Amino acid sequence: MESWLHRKVARDVRSDRSGKTTLEIGAGTLNQLQYEPAVGPYDIVEPFKALYEGSGLLGRIRNIYSDIAEIPSEQHYDRITSVATFEHICNLPEVVARGGLLLTSPGVLRVSIPSEGTVLWTLGWKLTTGLEFRIRHGLDYGLLMRHEHVNTAGEVEEVLQYFFEKVECAVFGMSRRFSIYRFYACAGAEREKCRRYLAGVSSKAGAARERSRLTANPEHRLQPLR
Repeated sequence: MESWLHRKVARDVRSDRSGKTTLEIGAGTLNQLQYEPAVGPYDIVEPFKALYEGSGLLGRIRNIYSDIAEIPSEQHYDRITSVATFEHICNLPEVVARGGLLLTSPGVLRVSIPSEGTVLWTLGWKLTTGLEFRIRHGLDYGLLMRHEHVNTAGEVEEVLQYFFEKVECAVFGMSRRFSIYRFYACAGAEREKCRRYLAGVSSKAGAARERSRLTANPEHRLQPLR
């Protein structure tokens, strides 16, 4: 069933082999490349090097980044993709905002995720991986899931709809509420919203660094009025 996630993301280049530039967020073991024709430059964001080191598919990768913030602002992509990653990202709005600014004007963000937070998805993992994990280790797999999946499918969709004008959704199931997986194609990045959000993130980060500096160095702390 997981191949559905990969096939939906790759469908645009399998039907149009015009050499689109791609950025994949959360490339992991590079397993998405098995579904993607080698038709254009392919960059990845993946902080965990051990996942892709030694892969026979590394020759297809142009640039590797450990964080999307490392990508030069002048670099642009026809498509940005992600497979089963957005549910794990704590700073998801920042990542999506940066992605929106890296897309070309007709560029599309193509994302597939599990339908975290829905009944069908919960039953799916509890009756498969969850059951096997308890039998093998005697432990609750749900505890891991609560720490790994920090975003529900609904929350991911809310972020996508905020930063993009057009968000289309397809499901592996009957509806959003009764599905195992979801796929989103997002077009028309709201660039001004992306910039405003990132400016706010930068401002907050600067304030946090200043607070940390003052706290770490007693000489710079404000003295009480006498």
